[in-house]
Amino acid sequence: MKISIITAFPDLVRQPVQESILKQAQKKTDITISVYDLRDYAYDKHKIVDDYPYGGGYGMVLKPEPYFEALEDVITQYPEKPKVIYASPQGTVFNQKKAHTLAEEKNLIFICGHYKGIDQRVIDTFVDEEISIGDYIISGGEVASLVIIDAVVRLQPGVLNHIESADTDSFSDGLLDSPYYTRPEEYRDLKVPEVLLSGHHAKIDEWRLEKKTVKTKQVRPDLYKEYCKKISKKKT
Repeated sequence: MKISIITAFPDLVRQPVQESILKQAQKKTDITISVYDLRDYAYDKHKIVDDYPYGGGYGMVLKPEPYFEALEDVITQYPEKPKVIYASPQGTVFNQKKAHTLAEEKNLIFICGHYKGIDQRVIDTFVDEEISIGDYIISGGEVASLVIIDAVVRLQPGVLNHIESADTDSFSDGLLDSPYYTRPEEYRDLKVPEVLLSGHHAKIDEWRLEKKTVKTKQVRPDLYKEYCKKISKKKT
């Protein structure tokens, strides 16, 4: 998988893609993550990449020229047509199902908005999909893009030591995950549940499912409702 990130603030993403799972993914597999500075494609004296919006209003908008130049350059570096993603509050909400879908792609380009966003002509010409990480606003698309990339990359074969770890994450089966414990068995009079020490895998699975179900019903009733629908359909 080849991933590119185009941003006017490259330092926001350069270090994170060289840490933790993203770093290991690039070492252990054929995944590559490249970062491009949008200002390298601004050819005026001051490398300006933003301007005031037409029609008035507050804030600045990222200009079309640098993004057109950047995308036309970066796209040619792919052997096959890449999917261009714009992390945006106007996009469809990201979830684990979408992460699995994107994990099947070979080539991804993320463009990062900032301020009030990107000139619409860039979006209309290049963007294949707008994705939102939630109903709130952050300073730019860099952090949002990293969230999506991390979720996608960890699903690639060979990235995690045990892919089954991803299969048991929250949302993978429609429920939130169960609690986890590790050594020592007792700390400050706080003990690990006996069932987890029993070695009885069927009982452990039953305990985990119960905890997952209770937690989901309590914290995310919307997910619990959908989960119940799926279980009902399987029984009929």
